Amino acid sequence: MLVDGVFSGGGMKGLALVGAYQVLEEKGIRFERVAGTSAGAIVASLIAAGYTGKEMEDILFHQDFQSFLDRRKTIIPFSFMKWLQLYWGLGLYQGNALEEWFHEILGNKGLYTFADLTPGSLKFVASDITNGKMIVLPDDLENYGIPAEHFPIARALRMSCSIPFFFEPVRLRTFNGETIAVDGGVLSNFPMWLFDKPNQKKERPVIGMKLSQSIEEQQAHVIKNGLNLFEALFDTMKDAHDTKHISSKFEKDIIFIPVDKHLTTKFSMEDQQKEQLLEMGRFRARQFLLTWNSRPINDYPIPH
Repeated sequence: MLVDGVFSGGGMKGLALVGAYQVLEEKGIRFERVAGTSAGAIVASLIAAGYTGKEMEDILFHQDFQSFLDRRKTIIPFSFMKWLQLYWGLGLYQGNALEEWFHEILGNKGLYTFADLTPGSLKFVASDITNGKMIVLPDDLENYGIPAEHFPIARALRMSCSIPFFFEPVRLRTFNGETIAVDGGVLSNFPMWLFDKPNQKKERPVIGMKLSQSIEEQQAHVIKNGLNLFEALFDTMKDAHDTKHISSKFEKDIIFIPVDKHLTTKFSMEDQQKEQLLEMGRFRARQFLLTWNSRPINDYPIPH
């Protein structure tokens, strides 16, 4: 069965998306178009590149994620230098190592620029904080005077994954000067709306994978101090735009994967934690398929 897929952001928690994808793959579900934000953009790009669920697991499970934490070289102790990097570089880590890794794993499948893909088959979300607006990649690049088809997919991925203050933002040279782009999760962490066109019938079903509980399962924020307030503000900012698109109409097409106890930026994650995330994704995907579309998944034809 052919579907379109949308994957939410969540940093290191994105391993759960791979587990869920493996179950869908086993049931004969294939993705025609994919979209995502941050970690979801990574999974979407791997699917678009042709990686199997098992190959994704091998890549992500055995990758040393701490190698992505590329500090700028300096003789000043990092404990002090990190504040200078935040102030002048706008991030603790450069993000170059992350982009190089994207370039390598996609290049292994012959993907370098968006010209290597079927038009419209892969979309990412990033945040233009210079002009205060969302960027859908590669669609919106021409608005900045940048030829979309020649833009590196690895650079687009880095834009979508540049967690504010953690990685340095991507600086785009445009006809209007410089544009600063950061993680798409700032404005749309789960762009389920990307494949929803008003007054237009969907070509195929859209399955979403969201790294959180369903709306009914979510609990209210407890705000007792300044840190609680910041967390509540950030969560509200991150999710409010997307929540209005997750009505009862769409909720039945979303695999909700509750992974709140895992940290988004824990790049030193142990193998046991990685396996827990993978298994949670698999478990939730199996639950989802029991009721999705009100009929057994095996009733659908499997594409050849």
